[in-house]
Amino acid sequence: MRLSRFFMPILKENPKEAEIVSHRLMLRTGMIRQQSSGIYTWLPLGKRVLDKVNAIIREEQNRSGAVELLMPTLQSAELWQESGRYDAYGKEMLRIKDRQDRPMLYGPTNEEMITDVFRSYVKSYRDLPLNLYHIQLKFRDEIRPRFGTMRSREFLMKDAYSFDLDREGAEHAYNRMFAAYLRTFARMGLRAIPMRADTGPIGGNLSHEFIILADTGESEVFCHKDFLGFDIPGEETNFDDVAGLKAIFDKWTSRYAATSEMHDEAAFNAVAEGDRLSARGIEVGHIFYFGTKYSEAMGAKVLGPDGKEHAVHMGSYGIGPTRLVPAIIEASHDDNGIIWPKSIAPFDAVIINMKAGDAACDGACETIYSKLGNAGFDVLLDDRDDRAGAKFATADLIGVPVQVIVGPRSIANGEVELKDRKTGERETMTVEAAINKLIATK
Repeated sequence: MRLSRFFMPILKENPKEAEIVSHRLMLRTGMIRQQSSGIYTWLPLGKRVLDKVNAIIREEQNRSGAVELLMPTLQSAELWQESGRYDAYGKEMLRIKDRQDRPMLYGPTNEEMITDVFRSYVKSYRDLPLNLYHIQLKFRDEIRPRFGTMRSREFLMKDAYSFDLDREGAEHAYNRMFAAYLRTFARMGLRAIPMRADTGPIGGNLSHEFIILADTGESEVFCHKDFLGFDIPGEETNFDDVAGLKAIFDKWTSRYAATSEMHDEAAFNAVAEGDRLSARGIEVGHIFYFGTKYSEAMGAKVLGPDGKEHAVHMGSYGIGPTRLVPAIIEASHDDNGIIWPKSIAPFDAVIINMKAGDAACDGACETIYSKLGNAGFDVLLDDRDDRAGAKFATADLIGVPVQVIVGPRSIANGEVELKDRKTGERETMTVEAAINKLIATK
């Protein structure tokens, strides 16, 4: 992508309405634009990051055995009345009526709808276990939306729903998602700590929030320092291995970890003083097991091996991609801007032409741009007729992992400079060597 043809409206000044770093940087880099309170347009730079976040989520959901579908944003109130949640959910639910005066709602979550899908087609235990997920917009009319897309009213959510014959199977489904979530966040450069959580309006009696530590986190969290060193489940993880997944769950729940809502001061004080960690945290995922709450209310039953009907045991599992993006920025930035992990960066590299219009610089930039593109690199070429200092500032601000700096002096010697955005380290090498090094790290 040539920057001269890309839509990236950079702001020079810090927006006054932005209270936290991620909101400020997302507005300054032209990732998002607020359309109304808690509702945002994702502009091209932000959309590229969001797409890569979604791709990792999909890969790990698929790896765990979940199957993707797509449910609508608007839902019939009848399903929620059937489950008993329509009146209980509260003012966060946006209730509307269609032209036939039928009550509808903009879905804040999808337990009722997925239960209706399930009960319409699945009748036998032989079709279990089953986990269905989608990535779709949700709406919750927050009384005080704030912090940009960290706490917005309209947001993107990956929500998965598991169906099992009994509690034993449901707990295995829970452990599948537990391990998948650890892998998902780690691939985005995050260390997420699972913490015992309140089930809230979703219901049930088993729930964990996945929390990343950040100074600007919304809530205070308390945990054992061992979590910072636990190994993340690897690519070889067998999601059909009941004992193996249970061992992962047991390890990651073997130490104290709780949000302020679930905090037990006495239990935390029982942890050795040097092992206690209290900090601010950001929730990036939430998983629930709620048994037969919805299946009993909505008649989602299957014929079991005993010839009798059984209400299925269910769980739900959420990740908010539009919340994850600012959370990653909160965890990875410096005074100059964002520092994206390679896996979700909007571009793999940015080529900085320090003197656009100079034949040697232009030629070298085109060669690097073409060869990296042909090798599968997602490259941004800053070909604008602008000062070199402004180009460096832009590159640092948007946080692309590698900068390829092409200037008249270095290119006269057949060389360019590679700068690592995270460490600031610079290395001078020939054009060919630079191309080969980048391709080797792809």
